Amino acid sequence: MSLTLYPAIDLKEGQCVRLLRGDMAKATVFAADPGAQAAAWQAAGFGWIHVVDLDGAFAGRTVNQEAVRAILAAVTVPVQLGGGLRDMAAIERWLAAGVARVILGSAAAKNPELVRAAARAFPGRVAVGLDARAGMVATEGWAETSTLAARDLARYFEDAGIAAIIYTDIARDGTKTGLNLEDTLALARGVSLPVIASGGAASVADIAALKQAARARPNLEGAILGRALYDGSLDPAEALAAC
Repeated sequence: MSLTLYPAIDLKEGQCVRLLRGDMAKATVFAADPGAQAAAWQAAGFGWIHVVDLDGAFAGRTVNQEAVRAILAAVTVPVQLGGGLRDMAAIERWLAAGVARVILGSAAAKNPELVRAAARAFPGRVAVGLDARAGMVATEGWAETSTLAARDLARYFEDAGIAAIIYTDIARDGTKTGLNLEDTLALARGVSLPVIASGGAASVADIAALKQAARARPNLEGAILGRALYDGSLDPAEALAAC
């Protein structure tokens, strides 16, 4: 088996940025041209692009439309998009525009029936983003922490027909301190759905550890890579070879 690695393009004011633990005030700009960055990740050999509209996550609607469309125009690999998708119209619009898979985060916690309806309408094209702070689901661009445990919400969608769960440990996001394999594994044990790890990936060793864990939990599907790719501490070729 092999893991799928998803290079992340987080959009803020039309640029590619990385945040520290989801703090919009702690954004580092790594690229001014999202389309060119997406093309570079494709050229490096990645088979997916992971895009998050950070401004949209706070606004509750897509904000960086032009940047997302530039990404879609620049690559032929599938793109998954999250951030501000809160109704069926937005989901339908972006899937029609060429997004391969939408990611529903705040909607999953606050409007779970929307997730179920979307998964029925678009089989295999809806993922749930579970962003957790100390195991509890955070929403609205991580500005709010709910009383929902990530594991419980994941189990709720077990029979919904979603494509994957993307589990992000907010405390590690952007820190390069390593994936939270313990909590990610615990989540994967609780569901049969594919689980994608996110937050803190820093090295080839992190990817190798995830692959080792996936031998016991085959539904550990892959990982999202962010800051370590952008600052050069994780080489794309080495990361892909480790898969």
